[in-house]
Amino acid sequence: MKKTRQRISTSCKHRFPAARQVTWTSVAFFSLIGQARAADLQVVSVSPAARSLHAPVNSAIVVQFDRPVKRSSLVPLRSFWAFGRWSGTASGTFAFSNGDQTVSLLPSRPFSAGENVMVIMSHDIEGVDGSKLRPAGYSFQFWVRTKPSTLDFTQIDLLSTRTTPSQTSRAYGGVATDFNGDGFLDVTIVNEDTADLRVFLNKADHSGDVYPFLQPTFPVGPRASPSEPSDFNRDGKADICVANINSNSVSILLGNGDGTFAPQQSVSVGAQPRGIAVLDVDGDGDIDIVNTNAGSNNMSIMLNDGSGVFGPATFFEGGGTGEWALAAADMNNDGILDLVIGAQTSQQIIIQTGNEDGTFTLASTQSCDGLVWMLNTGDLNGDGNEDVAVGNSGSNRAAILLGDGTAHLGLPTRYLTDPFTLATDLGDLDGDGDLDWVTSSYSGDWRFFTNNGDGTFTFYREFNSTTASSCALLLDLDNDGDLDLALIDEEADQVILMKNSGTVFIPAASTAGISVLALMLVGAGATILIRRSL
Repeated sequence: MKKTRQRISTSCKHRFPAARQVTWTSVAFFSLIGQARAADLQVVSVSPAARSLHAPVNSAIVVQFDRPVKRSSLVPLRSFWAFGRWSGTASGTFAFSNGDQTVSLLPSRPFSAGENVMVIMSHDIEGVDGSKLRPAGYSFQFWVRTKPSTLDFTQIDLLSTRTTPSQTSRAYGGVATDFNGDGFLDVTIVNEDTADLRVFLNKADHSGDVYPFLQPTFPVGPRASPSEPSDFNRDGKADICVANINSNSVSILLGNGDGTFAPQQSVSVGAQPRGIAVLDVDGDGDIDIVNTNAGSNNMSIMLNDGSGVFGPATFFEGGGTGEWALAAADMNNDGILDLVIGAQTSQQIIIQTGNEDGTFTLASTQSCDGLVWMLNTGDLNGDGNEDVAVGNSGSNRAAILLGDGTAHLGLPTRYLTDPFTLATDLGDLDGDGDLDWVTSSYSGDWRFFTNNGDGTFTFYREFNSTTASSCALLLDLDNDGDLDLALIDEEADQVILMKNSGTVFIPAASTAGISVLALMLVGAGATILIRRSL
């Protein structure tokens, strides 16, 4: 059982003095700043809509600007690109329409059903008039829809993360990203005791099964724990970062595109890093890393130089004590990703909103009803705003906190779980258009809650662990459009693959109009691009 203590109390640092004499000179100055900013190139609309839950797997990403853009400033994998958390980098081509005010990124392959996709636009995008996007750039996230399912789960494999039966690896968690680019999701497990990554490549035969893990394995730091995928060097190949609790470091491993990784880059951070998030902090179009430091009661930022090499960590106050869990999401709907921080000692969810200079400002705090361990975000009640699901460890419960779109959260709604809840994971398992919920408990099992459509949940069923459930991956292993499960047991060092084998039949007439995306008129011609999916 993982334990830690936090004893240092911290307070939030303000960016500006509380009181300041305002003069006509300062008023005029800020008026000029406002006029200058009004001349920035602006994003008018995006499709799929930010925070939406129903994007087809072969969605184009369409952005409308307030003026014509300079085509040469739209650079694939540099100034405008996207990353699917499971499918990887959305490489593709651009189409221009509406007098070059509308830009469509046309991915060369589909997204994965049920995954979350991050779109990144840098401050280097220019208008033909010489204007640029604001310094923070523009980012948003959306979810890919899944097919309706009867939730008929069947175990298809029981994987071991051990090299030999007597050698424990302590399989803490992992990701389901396609690391070899074959269009099927692989299962990568982060191991605390063996301090490595173990990659199970998908057999890519639509069975949903995987091969034994690749050897040799890929070293990270001791007691490796939370992890996130991205494309840090923007070469079209998925990478991964991992926080290492015992070495007070973050490891970055660049993918080779075949399921293997280059040797890690290790960056020193604060004491006991427990949470990690990936986002473009400074608007330059590459992905940076932020982590929580539970032992030193603060946060770290590591800036990417654009090639996947990270500078030394800089530190800032998280706003609570025992900063533990972490996610990146746009909590105030301004096109800048924010930080959602779970502070275990102070039992709070803290929102820090992103500024335009690579810094963050404390926006709100809310009780999370317990000893937060992990959290994640998504629009749980369908109102277009990000909400938070949190697992509260020793409190033996989990909670849902609904967001209002202004970087504030409502009071937590409590749900009972098995003892010592570690993980909370979201995904549309039944395919009804809302996000369902799976909790993982170290001293118990996995509990599956269905969303009632309004952000309240009903317990549906339990999946039994051998010893200690630590994490659940909600993923489409067999590429059939519904979400399967990879359930990770950290004491038995097992991964249980559960295939979601039942789908609901939908008459053709009911789907005829829901999955068509027309991408405007391309250029000056009259060509209409239409993309369809079921």
